[in-house]
Amino acid sequence: MSKGGQKNKHPGSKQAATQNLKNGRLTELEGNVNNISSSAGEEIKLKSNRRLSRSSTIRTGRTIAEKREHLETKNERAAARKKDKHKNARRIIVVTICFLALIVILVILAVNFFGSQDDDMLSLPIEDSSDSTYEPTIEIIDEDASATGGKITARMRQYIGQAEADFKDLGYTPIKAILPAGAIREVDFYLEGYSGFIKLIIDRPTAVSVEDADRMLRYLTSQGIAEFQYIDVRIDKQAYWR
Repeated sequence: MSKGGQKNKHPGSKQAATQNLKNGRLTELEGNVNNISSSAGEEIKLKSNRRLSRSSTIRTGRTIAEKREHLETKNERAAARKKDKHKNARRIIVVTICFLALIVILVILAVNFFGSQDDDMLSLPIEDSSDSTYEPTIEIIDEDASATGGKITARMRQYIGQAEADFKDLGYTPIKAILPAGAIREVDFYLEGYSGFIKLIIDRPTAVSVEDADRMLRYLTSQGIAEFQYIDVRIDKQAYWR
């Protein structure tokens, strides 16, 4: 009786234990659910963070790519400008060289043209006073007549005739011409009103020699010198008197 009474003595404690067990299981289940939900939330947050990081990475990549493209575009523009500058500089250099070459060619052509004209003018026949048809009218004395047989060459006669005409053109009156002994190309002219004579040489043009003689005669007159032995104008740009 006493044992059976002990079995039925605390029927509510069994129920309480069962209830506690159930409550424990529920609490454990709730904890698991909470853990699962928290882990799911963390996973969702992780996924969202990954998505955000991916999107930010994509955006960053796009920004970097855009910056690179922008920088490359600037570099390309700068390179294109440099190329244009080089091209313009080359064009200017080429145009300048062509212009200078054209000027040089024109100068050469002009020099050749005018040079050929000068050559043509030089090649034109010039009348030589010694070859003129002037015949002397004054007396000609050849001091070497014994050696030459008294024959005066045609060149000497033409020279004397031309000199006579040149003296007359300047207002002088030639009297005679002497061919001195031992002198092949010399001619001595005597003028009216002067005591001395003028030494000429047939190697110089008569006009030049006569002009030099005229200057020397005027110089002596200006100095009050009336008497002289001779005036020598045989050397170019030089005159002597004695």
